[in-house]
Amino acid sequence: MDIGHFRREYLRGGLEQGDLLDNPVDQFSLWFDQARDTDIPDPNAMVLATVSSDGRPSQRTVLLKYFDEDGFVFFTNKESRKAREMKGNPGVNLHFVWLELERQISIAGIAAPITTKESARYFMSRPRNSQIAAWVSNQSSMISSRALLIQKFKEMKHKFSQGDVPLPSFWGGYRVKPSSIEFWQGRENRLHDRFLYTRRDGIWQTERLAP
Repeated sequence: MDIGHFRREYLRGGLEQGDLLDNPVDQFSLWFDQARDTDIPDPNAMVLATVSSDGRPSQRTVLLKYFDEDGFVFFTNKESRKAREMKGNPGVNLHFVWLELERQISIAGIAAPITTKESARYFMSRPRNSQIAAWVSNQSSMISSRALLIQKFKEMKHKFSQGDVPLPSFWGGYRVKPSSIEFWQGRENRLHDRFLYTRRDGIWQTERLAP
């Protein structure tokens, strides 16, 4: 199927060096707030790219839960494919696409597990059914049917019917400490604006990239 005719011009605005904040985390926060205020569905959805031990890349969408100067944090099953690949190669990439604003952000960095205490704090803030679901799924493993998954969920719901749902030992958060962050703003005629922040000797520097 030829879909080469699918195209549009990006006309919402541009991005200049003078528009950028000195710190890319502050710039990310500014753009994130604007995405949230635009009512973009799931503005915290990001593509996480990892690489296996034999060099095969894989991607999946995860949800950013918080960020600060130390990095960008998401949560997952620590026995999943992504977790196994991050253990073997902690170099990852996070990618945000906000098409309504004609913007993208790409974050390269190193992923590392956060502390159990930090994971527990977030886990306890989740809806109860989401807590229970964390116990049910042996993420990325083969299952025979959805019915089996639902049955296991019911069993776990009964098991944890009283009191708090405990944090699974195999579930937790990862923090991606950025080494570079790129901000992309769509422009007319495909002459997009791209700026790359790179940390050098502890100082963030910015450079304009060709589109």
